[in-house]
Amino acid sequence: MQRRDFIKTSSAAMLAVMIPEGNMIPTPESMHDVIIVGGSYSGMSAALTLGHARRSVLLIDANEPCNARVPHSHNLLTHDGEAPAELRAQARRDVARYSTVRMLEGRAIEVSGSDGAFVVRTAEGGEHRSRKLLLALGVRDELPSIAGLADCWGITAAACPFCHGYEVSERALGIIGSSPDNIQYAILLRNWSRNLRVFTNGASTFTDEQRDMLQKHEVEVVEAPIAEVLHEKGRVKAVSLTDGGRIAVDALFLRPRSVVPSAMLQSLGITLTEQGLLQVDFVQRTNVAGVFASGDCTTPMRALSVAMASGTMAGSAIVHELVVPSH
Repeated sequence: MQRRDFIKTSSAAMLAVMIPEGNMIPTPESMHDVIIVGGSYSGMSAALTLGHARRSVLLIDANEPCNARVPHSHNLLTHDGEAPAELRAQARRDVARYSTVRMLEGRAIEVSGSDGAFVVRTAEGGEHRSRKLLLALGVRDELPSIAGLADCWGITAAACPFCHGYEVSERALGIIGSSPDNIQYAILLRNWSRNLRVFTNGASTFTDEQRDMLQKHEVEVVEAPIAEVLHEKGRVKAVSLTDGGRIAVDALFLRPRSVVPSAMLQSLGITLTEQGLLQVDFVQRTNVAGVFASGDCTTPMRALSVAMASGTMAGSAIVHELVVPSH
């Protein structure tokens, strides 16, 4: 099994070299100050903060960002409209300037040990040690089983109107879902377009009061089951219904269940929130000593700026724990 190991060069450029797992280039330290699991925006932001603080860091990333299919990132100051892949590449270049930060492409599958002596094992057979641990795991979206929907996810089907609403302003929009939470969601989306329908994909459980609220805001409810989302290369064209109907839409919004993709949480004993996310305090500490968490796995507010900020906060708090005596 091979992995990609990112090594800092003398010119501060990043060189990607494929090397066998059994022939990992050794590091000067037998133990890192911090291992970061997850190398998207939150993990990279934390790595930058830690590198700037001259801490030794190993960042392990499976290279599966949840926004890999998103063509453009929005609502991100100084980078509005840029492609996520370009942002990630720039982030890697920024972090690669710091000689104490090492980046490995791999999948962390097991954690053992305790504060001051963690061991992280990877699917590729690696075993790595650190004093502190930061989980920047992201989430995995579980979409409804509707033909065509997954092909559009991240392109013209999304969850966050603050990130993706402006680009479809005043277009025909659809919300998929029958949860009562979609009442407020629909009213929120009317900020971007009044041409809006809620597709409940079967008989809804909306109360009369909830139906009256939607009617008051001129939001149509479509209860026929969805047969398929019709699209062209991920760009939604219409929602096809099992009763033979077909309703033209330009974009879809829904709130899928978000799952933290890691089996290591149970072994660590980390407390989860009601939404199944990692519970953290104001500096991103979990309930487990020495273990921090940041990014989408800790908050339902899935914006790049929020992920970056939480990574910076976590990195700063970790440095404080490493260098400032507790007594």
